[in-house]
Amino acid sequence: MRETIHFAHANSFPASVYGKLLDALGEHHQVGFLDAIGHDPAYPVTDCWPHLVEETIAHIESHYHDPIVGVGHSLGGFLMFYAALRRPELFKRIVILDSPLMGPFRSRGIWLAKKLGFIDRVTPGGNTLKRRDNWASVAMVHDYFARKPMFARFDPACLADYAEHGTVDDGQGGRKLKFRPRIEHDIYCSLPHDFPRYRGQLKVPAAFIAGVGSDVLKPADLRFMRKHFNIQVQMQQGSHLFPLERPVETAQRILNLLEA
Repeated sequence: MRETIHFAHANSFPASVYGKLLDALGEHHQVGFLDAIGHDPAYPVTDCWPHLVEETIAHIESHYHDPIVGVGHSLGGFLMFYAALRRPELFKRIVILDSPLMGPFRSRGIWLAKKLGFIDRVTPGGNTLKRRDNWASVAMVHDYFARKPMFARFDPACLADYAEHGTVDDGQGGRKLKFRPRIEHDIYCSLPHDFPRYRGQLKVPAAFIAGVGSDVLKPADLRFMRKHFNIQVQMQQGSHLFPLERPVETAQRILNLLEA
């Protein structure tokens, strides 16, 4: 059966950067996405991301007529989870790719870090405002990030997509990051800490694919989501960014879940 899939991206990586993954899913299903969540002033970034959830729901309501399959990576998986809590009738099921859905102990730690003002030291947020944001060409963007260990693990097509679609014209003939560093920083520093309070409330079938080499979640976090949300958990080779490192393999795993 041909499904409609809405894909939601990770922080700092617009959905168009996942082109190879989306193309593989699109061979079997209709695929849509909102390219850069958090950049519409009508939906500002605030603590625990309620307006980003509203932005996601508004996009789904305006673009799809029937219930969808929500697939989200990191930030995107969190938004799929919260949108499905709020509006379960919009979803057939959700597939979450290595999102930081932390159990009670670590969630309390996130709350405390925000309360005491050091959240940017326990998330990647502290480095975002220092990131380079200007290059002379797409080729120079590609060369710059290809030398970074994290990006060196990317599938070549995803790295090329990041250089081209992860940047935009800066108005002076060069390139700048499409996902603005200030918004990326604010998203990291407002990471939700309230996931555990919704235990038992998810009405939509859900699966979670965790990266074998990812440090986003601990075994206790995975046990918590299995027990309290009936979320099916699978493991996938790769780091937290496995959808960009192994896009075709990730797409096949998602397709297998939908077929099952």
